[in-house]
Amino acid sequence: MKEQIASVQEAAMQQISSILNMKSLEDARVSILGKKGSLTQLQQGMRTVSKEDKPAIGALLNEARAIMTAALDMRRDQIQLELDEQAVADIDITLPGATLPMGGLHPITIVKEEAVRVLRRMGFSLSDGPEIEDEWHCFDALNTPADHPARNEKDTFYFDSGKLLRTQTSTVQARTMEKQSPPIRIICPGSAFRRDAIDATHLSAFNQIEGLYVAKDVSVGELKGTLEYFLKALFGTETSVRFRPHFFPFTEPSFEIDVLLQAAGQQPRWIEIAGCGMVNPAVFENIDQARGTDIYAGCTGFAFGIGLERLAMIRWGIRDIRLLIENDQRFLAQFQ
Repeated sequence: MKEQIASVQEAAMQQISSILNMKSLEDARVSILGKKGSLTQLQQGMRTVSKEDKPAIGALLNEARAIMTAALDMRRDQIQLELDEQAVADIDITLPGATLPMGGLHPITIVKEEAVRVLRRMGFSLSDGPEIEDEWHCFDALNTPADHPARNEKDTFYFDSGKLLRTQTSTVQARTMEKQSPPIRIICPGSAFRRDAIDATHLSAFNQIEGLYVAKDVSVGELKGTLEYFLKALFGTETSVRFRPHFFPFTEPSFEIDVLLQAAGQQPRWIEIAGCGMVNPAVFENIDQARGTDIYAGCTGFAFGIGLERLAMIRWGIRDIRLLIENDQRFLAQFQ
């Protein structure tokens, strides 16, 4: 049996050394180590070996299998190396490489970063909060009554748990006031979600940048001056901005802001981009009640929420907001 093992091993090593391609290598592996291979046949003959010789013969068989397996693996690596060298043999490494197309930022990202830079220069700091919210932070803390349309399932995305997708990033304002003490001056860019019908100026998932300033003796004049400066810093000093009286439960007085959109091929038209106003005293009372303090007593402040998609439309004269979510490379390439 020992002589047979040595003979099979020697023949296998000679066969392996002469292999020139992967197919022949696989054929050799099957003929040596397969179910009907030469070494496997010897192993099946172990049942005829005496009990005393079985340990020694078994060890020789295992050693032979390990040697043959290692030889097959080594030959495979050698053949693969030769194939790799052949594949690049005709490549001229002095030729210039192929130019890859350059990517770029999405227009919403561009306008968001510009807006954040302007507002940070004005003293605002960044704040953040969860997109999945509870009704307290999304509605109750912000003085939104139980019968307000925004709390209806037709307007807001609710989960079975009672949680909801935030309808505005004002939820971050409520969370910040719960944790910090005045003065507060924050901005919170992020996504918001509403059951709006998608059209040329509306999306059901969109981006906002909210702002909040709370201190003593904050005035409407500061609100108006802040937002006019911000919009003209983004769009140029000749930008036309107008404030219209409106109603929001969390601000009093409240305003909507329009900017004149001048899209190519269209008549100039006013487009609403933001809501704003002086923080309703009821909001401060709700936060103080939740905190168990009166830290906001005597404070005033202003808040605003601006749609980033609307800013992008005005920034580049985009006619239809849906272009910003269609991922058409022909459209997006303009901003790279």
